[in-house]
Amino acid sequence: MKKGVLLVNLGSPDSPTPKDVKPYLDEFLMDERVIDVNPILRNIIVRGIILQTRPKKSAAAYSKIWWEEGSPLIVISERFKSKVAAQLDMPVALGMRYGSGSIKEGLQELHNKGVEEVLLVPLYPHYAMSSYETVVVKALEDQSVHFPKMKVTTLPAFYSNSDYIKVLAASIKEQLDQFAYDHVLFSYHGIPERHIRKSDPTKFHCKIDGSCCQTNSVAHQTCYRHQCYDTTELVIRELDLPRDKVSSSFQSRLPNDPWLKPYTDFEFERLAKEGKTRLAVITPAFVSDCLETLEEIAMEGKEEFMEAGGTDYIHIPCLNDRQDWVDLMTQWIKDWQATDALPQMHIR
Repeated sequence: MKKGVLLVNLGSPDSPTPKDVKPYLDEFLMDERVIDVNPILRNIIVRGIILQTRPKKSAAAYSKIWWEEGSPLIVISERFKSKVAAQLDMPVALGMRYGSGSIKEGLQELHNKGVEEVLLVPLYPHYAMSSYETVVVKALEDQSVHFPKMKVTTLPAFYSNSDYIKVLAASIKEQLDQFAYDHVLFSYHGIPERHIRKSDPTKFHCKIDGSCCQTNSVAHQTCYRHQCYDTTELVIRELDLPRDKVSSSFQSRLPNDPWLKPYTDFEFERLAKEGKTRLAVITPAFVSDCLETLEEIAMEGKEEFMEAGGTDYIHIPCLNDRQDWVDLMTQWIKDWQATDALPQMHIR
């Protein structure tokens, strides 16, 4: 069977204008794995409330980070795909979960090239129903309806893969070697606490109190919170970072609902007031810089930290199209191509 690869990232509006941001947000927020409430209530929340004001605000935010070539996330994803494809002898396509360049279009591109077996690569290191899972579900739905003879294999979440940790740690070290930090904050994208419980196959393990993440369980395979803290821990070990100078937090949340804590914006204030005035922030939930990293963390985060009393602040870029990251992804794909082997996770 001829093999091919479909890389999938989040997606982006076509332009930083309310006209283009609104349909993008509509598709994103109407996803039942993003806002996981009754469909009628979701429609009221998204179309009756959020989309009445958010497109204008989001468009202004996108305008701050938009590149001449287009959306940073799309441009970076295309660069990454091109570099990976250049090292392979099989077709590689790129799809987006939301917005233009859909997953279906990516599968169609591979189908047109005679591909019968696809390695689906969600470009998310961690498993969450609102990111990794929704990509997999959507891809399998499109495959089942439009390409029923196509076989799809999914790359697992790679949050603790030792080779991935080495690449991530190397990218962090390059920045920390040039910055006399007081503290390093790992800021992960937030999700509602109920998503953790919904993703728990045991239906009893996850307590979201810290203790459950340290107790081995099958639930860790789908527990976003555990996986985030595991990534931080593994990087600490890889770089031998001082534990009293490293912590994790969660950014981006909707109001009136408990999301994973501690909240990143609260941490900016806390750290500055505790005298940790030189802060480095890394956003490992993303492999490509985007609105949530370039605007929310690199711009807004810096402003919040400085206003709270900070003096120096850096945002460490995502892996983007770094050559070592390209090489690692290429190796994973080659292993699958030759032996159907997929990356192994670190277990602790």
